[in-house]
Amino acid sequence: MSVSDTSSGAVPRPVIGLTTYLEQSKTGVWDVPASFLPKVYFEAVTAAGGIAVLLPPQPVDEGIADRVLDSLDGLIITGGKDVDPARYGQEPHPLTDEPRRDRDTWEDALLRRAIDRELPFLGICRGAQVLNVALGGTLHQHLPDVIGQNGYQLGGGVFSAVDIAVTPDSTVHSLLGGGLSVPVYHHQAIDRVAEGLIVSATTADGVIEAVELPSVPFGVAVQWHPEEATDDIRLFAGLVDAATTYAQDKTNAPNRKARS
Repeated sequence: MSVSDTSSGAVPRPVIGLTTYLEQSKTGVWDVPASFLPKVYFEAVTAAGGIAVLLPPQPVDEGIADRVLDSLDGLIITGGKDVDPARYGQEPHPLTDEPRRDRDTWEDALLRRAIDRELPFLGICRGAQVLNVALGGTLHQHLPDVIGQNGYQLGGGVFSAVDIAVTPDSTVHSLLGGGLSVPVYHHQAIDRVAEGLIVSATTADGVIEAVELPSVPFGVAVQWHPEEATDDIRLFAGLVDAATTYAQDKTNAPNRKARS
């Protein structure tokens, strides 16, 4: 990795923003709406050499999104509840989650503005679906209806493992290599792929497990949960390395402009 401790005078660690849940939460005597994120997400970021900051759902417009992204070098759209089907022109399936429209709007705005400024980003599970929908794609609302089995989401918070084939010459392949087994927990998946995205990983039964946006330096989204594979932080390391380059370019840009 290119990132190291700043105490030795090396390159500063990049700041990575991670979106969060906003759900009713109970701790001690308190039972209140709260923003939270499983710590495996930000532990993976710190292990890869980044500084993790959490981004709770809140009122947003382009100006707010830009102000938030000004302080970041990379972005992770994390897992969570299903995307509102109205965003891709469908009625909800009986098993689709009650929509979290505040989170949908927040993440859509952050992701669109991140793409515009070529800020490195990684989508995880729901994050892959947010990316596809934001760019005009659609989702399978309930995979068992499509493939005839529920092996991608066993329920009860139990992750299952599936084998994926990774497309050569993709960013995912450059980071992870070819076929591998990944932890999954999703009952939805990408259906029609949005214009501009390429598919970079699939399963034997055709479920899309990774997409990329080749028009930006680092735009990767995976349907699986890489944060659960705590002994393999290569995707997070790839994001952190790209974020380090982005931070250096952002720092040097005024100097380049002054010299021109």
